[in-house]
Amino acid sequence: MVERLSSVEAMVGGGEVPAGPSELADSLRLRCGVVLTNRIAKAAMTECLADPRTNDPNPRHERLYRRWAAGGVGLMVTGNVMVDRRYLERTTNVVIDERTDRAAVERWAQAAQSTGTPTLVQVNHPGRQCNVFVSRSPVAPSAVRVKMLGAFATPRALSDAEVDALATRYAQVAKEVVGAGFAGVQVHAAHGYLASQFLSPRANLRTDRWGGSLANRARFLLEVVRRTRAAVGPGAVVAVKLNSADFLRGGFEPDDATQVARWLQAEGVDLLEVSGGTYESPGFMGLGGRPDAAHSSEAYFLDFAVRLRREVRTPLMLTGGLRNTTTMRRIVGDGSVDLVGLARPLALEPDLPRRILQGTTEASAARLLGRGWTQVDAMIEAGWYGAQMARIAEGLDPAPDLARWRAIQNYVGAEATNAVKRMTSRGPHGAPST
Repeated sequence: MVERLSSVEAMVGGGEVPAGPSELADSLRLRCGVVLTNRIAKAAMTECLADPRTNDPNPRHERLYRRWAAGGVGLMVTGNVMVDRRYLERTTNVVIDERTDRAAVERWAQAAQSTGTPTLVQVNHPGRQCNVFVSRSPVAPSAVRVKMLGAFATPRALSDAEVDALATRYAQVAKEVVGAGFAGVQVHAAHGYLASQFLSPRANLRTDRWGGSLANRARFLLEVVRRTRAAVGPGAVVAVKLNSADFLRGGFEPDDATQVARWLQAEGVDLLEVSGGTYESPGFMGLGGRPDAAHSSEAYFLDFAVRLRREVRTPLMLTGGLRNTTTMRRIVGDGSVDLVGLARPLALEPDLPRRILQGTTEASAARLLGRGWTQVDAMIEAGWYGAQMARIAEGLDPAPDLARWRAIQNYVGAEATNAVKRMTSRGPHGAPST
């Protein structure tokens, strides 16, 4: 897939930058046959736009994704779409199941791909990272609690049969969204969500076929990928988002990630996105501890991507901290990665990809907003950029001068309010009814 390799030195240390943005303007054909028109991707961000009583996509999703599509990206990945409405990452996630309004999903797909931009649905389950506003009885590989300001309850360990059924649920959701018109799916196996929890020896203490050795800890993810491919067929995109590391002592490490990437390549995944961190150590937001001393302050997971490029030929997408056009052009131009993923910059500047491709901008205005308290900072980041997405979804422009205190209000206050709405529409099994 990639013909040119590079050294770490070539990427992070000087060298001439090719003239013009042509490296980022190149098309990319994935293994399944889907063609991306350029090398800039809109990476996943939780939109928090669904009604908490139905969790269906709605016109706000359509406006937001139509705006991003018009901004010039070559690929889009949606925010978390949940496989089980009892367990959500946020109260306002989209859920796909038998209650979902399929026509609404189809309209979302049409809006996102209105300019021909292939769009992937990020399929996910939060596992133990299901906050107390959603459930006080979350499920996970093992009964290991997330330590984050009391926001999460101790989970119940899933049974063998439940794990097997969940692997099938991911595939069923994938079949539904591809049938609704999306180009494919991205299986979320990063950031401490369920598939990432199975991979981590810190979160996964099981001694059955789903735990212990790395091969057993990776079994859930590999089963999800196999069943997903069988469900969507050879012509849809099956991508995976994988942690380079958890950045927690005793967690998932780069050596583990490299081996899992090899197994995913053998399964024929079309695209592998490199990320890192969990809620307890949110490296994916540029926050929390990271053990690699050579870690770039701009491209958060560049060092690992370089290492992985030498090991697998699967197209790689690098997301996290990318703000400078020169860096983006360099790492794509020398073959170190195939796509650059932009998340928070596109919440603030939805037309940034077009300006990059036109050569009229050199950097994004997106920045870190925190004050030095890692987990609070993560809430500020999520809330502030979430508020920008909400403005776009309402047909407004982003507001760069939005106050930080509004971010915390948006993150915590909205969850509390939405939890009440969910409680007023509980179905017989504890999930919102439609």
